[in-house]
Amino acid sequence: MIKRQIAQSVYFVGGVDWNMRDFHGFCTPKGVTYNSYVIMDEKIAVIDGVKCTFADEQLEKISNIVEPEKIDYIIVNHVEPDHSGGLPVLARAAKNAVVVCTAQGKAEIIQYYGDQFNFKIVKAGDSIDLGKNKLHFLPLPMVHWPDSMVSFLEGADILFSNDAFGQHLCSSKLFDDENDLEEVLFEAEKYYANILMPLGKQVAGALVKVAQLPFTVKIVAPSHGIIWRSHIGAILAKYAEWSAGVTNERVVIVYETMWGSTEQLARALMDGVISENVKVNYYRLNTSDRTEIVRDILTAKGIMIGSSTMHNGVLPNVGTLLYHLKGLRPVGKIATVFGTHGWAGGAVKEIEKMLAETGIEVKHSISAKWSPSDADLQQAFDLGAEFARSIKSTSK
Repeated sequence: MIKRQIAQSVYFVGGVDWNMRDFHGFCTPKGVTYNSYVIMDEKIAVIDGVKCTFADEQLEKISNIVEPEKIDYIIVNHVEPDHSGGLPVLARAAKNAVVVCTAQGKAEIIQYYGDQFNFKIVKAGDSIDLGKNKLHFLPLPMVHWPDSMVSFLEGADILFSNDAFGQHLCSSKLFDDENDLEEVLFEAEKYYANILMPLGKQVAGALVKVAQLPFTVKIVAPSHGIIWRSHIGAILAKYAEWSAGVTNERVVIVYETMWGSTEQLARALMDGVISENVKVNYYRLNTSDRTEIVRDILTAKGIMIGSSTMHNGVLPNVGTLLYHLKGLRPVGKIATVFGTHGWAGGAVKEIEKMLAETGIEVKHSISAKWSPSDADLQQAFDLGAEFARSIKSTSK
């Protein structure tokens, strides 16, 4: 087994799941990694863990570098099982190791795996002297669990950022400058949109705390995806924009249709938006990836959501998207709602209600019975143009 070094005396010992396609509802067509690192110093530390199915692989990689019983510290930056599932296996092999985490992290580890570990609780400003280098700890609660923290390796200037700055992306190359930067940023944006979007205020605060660290960060090593070393400024700038809710002049149109009538309205609305030279992302839900739709919604100023009426409500996929958006709480958006119905309506009102609960202002709504008439389609076109003009006016 090869040794994968990311810096002097620091090695990658994580798991790479090339075949993972669903991460609790997050569509992952490019797989998922569970990044873990071992620091070889006078004292030996393992940073972060792996999903339980990769515990033996992690242990094999570590054993290729050092005998596990020589490990002094296991740093648990975050207890979610994709990072801690292998902890019991690692701790049994590293029988002399101390598990380092926040107080909340200790409580969560005990809940998951029992009170079987030797813990060291750390708080902001605490550090561990490894010999040549020091590990410093910065708790960042709710980025994205209450236990979350980051660790900084002084000497090697590595920020182990856990879920922050990560992506669901497998690659045979570890670093950003060895991969397609556009692809890495695309996956980072999708990751932020679907996981961290509702935590924008906490993320913004975390960025300030990280910037105030009295160290120069030369490498950012997250627990998912590619490691940053050449474009750290780019990902920090993106996180600053995303957490601030910065939007652009763009409209995301999302709909589902039974017999094509709602789709006719969607196309008329799209034509109206385009007539005002505003960019559109256009999705039919049943044939689209919800994860990528949410990525586009993150930075779009406007959303148009439509559904045919079914059982006096929305079609199932539309309801799923609306429920997902309610949890994500996107900020700085305006919306138009549209739909068609037969003998009784209901979809448009249901979408309006759920968007209001999400905190998104509904500017316009349009509904047509059975199949849209020419007058209905003209009204949809006009509403699309008006909506586009409101996008441009509020973006200035």
